[in-house]
Amino acid sequence: MKSKYPVIFALVATLLLAGCSRDSWQTARRDSAGIAPPAQTTPEAVLHVYGADVYGWRGLFAIHTWIAAKPSGADNYTIYEVIGWRANRGLPALSIRRDLPDRYWFGAKPKLLAEHRGDGVDELIAAVDSAARNYPWANEYKLFPGPNSNTFPSWIAEQVPQLELELPLSAIGQSWRP
Repeated sequence: MKSKYPVIFALVATLLLAGCSRDSWQTARRDSAGIAPPAQTTPEAVLHVYGADVYGWRGLFAIHTWIAAKPSGADNYTIYEVIGWRANRGLPALSIRRDLPDRYWFGAKPKLLAEHRGDGVDELIAAVDSAARNYPWANEYKLFPGPNSNTFPSWIAEQVPQLELELPLSAIGQSWRP
């Protein structure tokens, strides 16, 4: 009688390798995916929430999420996200900075999870900004169960229900609360 273990092992190995990038994280793609309208030529306010597969084999199961905001007349986007390596280096896990809104997440193309544009969005951006600056776990990060990159936009959505954000199941850590 033949063992089923070699077949199971081959299947698991194939799945794990399929989720791994051929590039290292240092050289993985990080340019714009071309989803967000250019800030310099878009006068209206824009608020986006993005998600992209996490780097490596975990991308088979989980995404990383972030928020991008551009008030009316602004010529850049502000990115709000929680990043684990920052906490590991003694920095706040929460990062609020100017950057590309729709940047590839270490080789993974982002997907637009929520979009708000035009009238009333400046007020929504102000509410998101205020909530982000009061995020209670800004200096904490734990891959599982949380707080992590998905706990952050989930918490923001609780504080700002007008965001109308529903994260997918692959946003592991979204339901974490102490």
